[in-house]
Amino acid sequence: MRYLTTIFIFIISMQFSHSQTHEIGVFLGGSNFIGDVGATTYIAPNQLAIGSIYKWNRSPRHSFRFSLIYSELQGDDLKSDDPRRQERGYQFNNHLVEASLGLEFTFFDFDLHDGKRKATPYLYSGISAAYHDNFFFTRQGVYTSENTTSIAYGIPMILGFKAKFMENFVLAAEIGARYTFSDEIDGSVPDAVELDGLSFGNLNNNDWYVFTGITLTYTFGDKPCYCVF
Repeated sequence: MRYLTTIFIFIISMQFSHSQTHEIGVFLGGSNFIGDVGATTYIAPNQLAIGSIYKWNRSPRHSFRFSLIYSELQGDDLKSDDPRRQERGYQFNNHLVEASLGLEFTFFDFDLHDGKRKATPYLYSGISAAYHDNFFFTRQGVYTSENTTSIAYGIPMILGFKAKFMENFVLAAEIGARYTFSDEIDGSVPDAVELDGLSFGNLNNNDWYVFTGITLTYTFGDKPCYCVF
């Protein structure tokens, strides 16, 4: 996490020296988990998600973007449509902090300096790193902490719609699924090697989680020159 923070600070300081356009603001919404425990509904926010976001608008069509989001992922077999999960009855809560860095592309030009009203759909992708607790379920189905933490790396896939709001604000709504390269977030695969015998579920499918919400950013910086990359 500290390495991602260092990279973020470096990018900000470097871009300020070029007097480009920046956005900084907040994300507020909800989260839901898709894995081996709980419901498998793709978009069903059940826990609060909150965070911060920064963008460097490098052209009217793309931005470099960094976000830091906190949420408590929740899974409950009793809320699943699968009778086998309902009978099993597992449930978990896992605190998660995600840092994400990547590129945001707009469908239409989004030049905040021409004085016109602006609105456009957009796509975002990049890399994510989610810091979370480790736990497992005993053979009796008891949730048990491992007293360790891990980082689940993943690929965010976000679709949103944003519009210029007042003079220096941008309001957006987005839905973002995260495919992770981990199967540990829901405890179905314990982190400790000696607990491998307690793994369950589909070991060929990794964990997903979804953030659904709105962002409000404040724009600042001199009018940029979009003549070079």
